[in-house]
Amino acid sequence: MPVIASRRYTRGIASIHALPIDGAQRKGLRRGQFDWIGLAEPEPEEMQLLAAQFGLHPLAVEDALNPQQLPKVEVYKNHLFIVARTASMDEGEAISYGQTALFVGKDFIITVRFGSSRAHHELRQRLEIDSERLTEGTDFVAHAILDFIVDGYQPLIDRLEESVQTMEDRAIHSFPEQSTIRRIFRLRRQLRRFERIVGPMEEACERLAVTDLPHVDESSHVWFRDVLDHMRRTLVRMRGLKETLASIVETASLLEAHRQGEMTRKLAAWAAILAVPTAIAGIYGMNFDFMPELRWQYGYPLVVSVIGAICVGLWFRFRRIEWL
Repeated sequence: MPVIASRRYTRGIASIHALPIDGAQRKGLRRGQFDWIGLAEPEPEEMQLLAAQFGLHPLAVEDALNPQQLPKVEVYKNHLFIVARTASMDEGEAISYGQTALFVGKDFIITVRFGSSRAHHELRQRLEIDSERLTEGTDFVAHAILDFIVDGYQPLIDRLEESVQTMEDRAIHSFPEQSTIRRIFRLRRQLRRFERIVGPMEEACERLAVTDLPHVDESSHVWFRDVLDHMRRTLVRMRGLKETLASIVETASLLEAHRQGEMTRKLAAWAAILAVPTAIAGIYGMNFDFMPELRWQYGYPLVVSVIGAICVGLWFRFRRIEWL
């Protein structure tokens, strides 16, 4: 059976021997005792043993075995059922998702993990060191697990922010290449999917933080409010990244249009300057015998001087209006 850990805690102290998972109905626990079971990708038959031993609701067991659930909090007869989604980024900037389901009862907490690469070993060890906090019960452990999951979003957001900042800086100096534009739209699609899959975590955390629920002590609300605050900050950062990605192409297009406008004005200015000698030379290049000053001794120097004066005047004029 894929049991990562199964221990009974008495006043925050873990038992030496692992708790057997055999489907036998549990006997009543003494005050200050609770069981913490952690499973990774169990089979349905294995979950049925656990359900029989702890009295888990069949619908909750079914949802726990389906790794495509959205985050939620549901109340059953003898336990709360919480679904949280984990997220991590692969090498190719693709976000992969996992699921952690929690069954939170008065004297037990069970975690069922699918697809997450972040195990709970370090979290469990850290909590066991502070045995006094474990005496607060299963709701405190549930808070610690949710906080662990939400904090796991931060490296992903940090990496995305670094990538987006780099693309934003480059877009200021030059229009993005096609590969960069494809990357921008790929990241925007990833962020929309992140909001759709992980976004409901905010609602789930808010319910745990402000609603009176079975097996969640009122004193624990402050801890769940902390998780809610972390989740909201994560969503704010994620939505900011979406807006930044949307503005990169728009800003780059405006800057590129401005650069093209400047280039067009320069070309138009030089074309206007070159049009003067072209027009005058074209007129005097016509094959007519009788034209003004055609045989005049000073005609050529005068025409060249007029062309030069007009071209210089136009050059100064265009410089003054910043077309050159």
